[in-house]
Amino acid sequence: MRKYQLSQHFLRGPKLAGFLIGHSNIKKRDIVLDIGAGSGVITAALSHRCKQVIAIEPDRETAEKLRRNVSKYENVTVVEQDFMEYELPEGDYKVFANPPFHLSSAILHKLDEAPNPPKAIYLILQKQFALKLLNTDRHYTSQLGKQLFVHYEPRIRLPMKPDYFTPPPAVPTVLLELKRRDNDIIKTQ
Repeated sequence: MRKYQLSQHFLRGPKLAGFLIGHSNIKKRDIVLDIGAGSGVITAALSHRCKQVIAIEPDRETAEKLRRNVSKYENVTVVEQDFMEYELPEGDYKVFANPPFHLSSAILHKLDEAPNPPKAIYLILQKQFALKLLNTDRHYTSQLGKQLFVHYEPRIRLPMKPDYFTPPPAVPTVLLELKRRDNDIIKTQ
């Protein structure tokens, strides 16, 4: 069940999750974090596409449902914890998630500022927020967008339709891709 205080908008099904993951560079050898995994729609789709999925879900009731839903997948680990308190993996990993919208900025700060940041990040975000993360003359680039641009190549991979979610969000949403640069861009004044 959706909890309004957690600003949750769940994807409608595994086929849709698979379609979205198909727009990423996630491969069979990857370890992938699913932040705010909910009932496991994205987690289940990821389990077919990568080596290991770490599904992080802070809500006890939802985490119990998640465990039941993904119990048949041997490559899924469910972590019942607030992502902001979660210790990120040491090796290479990627992120693919549909986190609560109100946590988007905090999640991106944590990932970018980590001692071992992810190789790629795919997040379903509010379009207005995502546009501020792009380094372009067409839109205002936020301070977070400028910070991310040093380490990542950002782009909007896909616009999302409201009926992709239950309940449909009241704002336009997109799938944002942040691919880690081989070399960080040096900031110049």
